[in-house]
Amino acid sequence: MSQCICYRAGYKYQLAEDFVLHVEMFPKQSVQLKFIQLTEQGRLTVRAGYAWDGPSGPVVDRSDNMRASLVHDALYQLLRCEKLPMDDKDHADRLFKRLCIEDGIDEITAHVYYLGLKLAGKPAASPLNKKPTLQAPWR
Repeated sequence: MSQCICYRAGYKYQLAEDFVLHVEMFPKQSVQLKFIQLTEQGRLTVRAGYAWDGPSGPVVDRSDNMRASLVHDALYQLLRCEKLPMDDKDHADRLFKRLCIEDGIDEITAHVYYLGLKLAGKPAASPLNKKPTLQAPWR
């Protein structure tokens, strides 16, 4: 009898080194997940090994939006896990826009990305959309 594996699907990239960024999101107490930490002072740490899917929707994965997509996916994961209130979704979306501009995307394009997140991103931040754990082989 073979053992099964448990995994999650939907990821394209894996962080090779820890990444730290100050964000304007301040939980009442520090949040610690396996690959994500957010302190009460707004210090976000995404640990090496974190997997994410890059920018979503019609946005093409490029070096000038990859950092923004990493941070945004980590923050949305904290929202889905109910470690941050849903009120923080707009902060995450605005941070995506700011990081895109800092990394070379023009302001108009970054604003269009922001509007897409604002209008269509809520399901991705919802606790109802946690990635399920899958098994293989399935029996």
